[in-house]
Amino acid sequence: MKIIRVTTDNKVTAHDYPEGDFSRQNTALSELIGNGCELVERVHPKRLYEKLKFSCQPTMNEGESVSMLVDEEGLLKDDVIVNPIGSFLYETDKHGYIIAGNILFVGEQIAGDGISYCGLSDINFNRLKTCLEQMASILNEEVQICLELR
Repeated sequence: MKIIRVTTDNKVTAHDYPEGDFSRQNTALSELIGNGCELVERVHPKRLYEKLKFSCQPTMNEGESVSMLVDEEGLLKDDVIVNPIGSFLYETDKHGYIIAGNILFVGEQIAGDGISYCGLSDINFNRLKTCLEQMASILNEEVQICLELR
């Protein structure tokens, strides 16, 4: 199953969900976020659920619900870089708290003693990747317009 990474410069890429035990998966997810990420935080960005209509309620089916993963210590880094797409989905424009660094979109499922991360279902992966690519395209066009106005 696949997950999606969105960089601070609006690049949207697909990756396989990491294999192995929890520790190996967590290490791989941290490495995908990058910039020395040691602690992954699960975030439920409001616009992902209210505007884009993805579910935040895990079920026993893999990847039916979607979460955004960020670097828990992203705001403490020396080189804090805003993630425009993550910040938009998180409603930074309403409350002022930014999402810093690269972000991941993963699936969730109810398994064993609780909720675990997994890849996105094929339907969620395809729909979310399309939405994120469209957002990235619009943002990149806006940045280009601003640069041309200089």
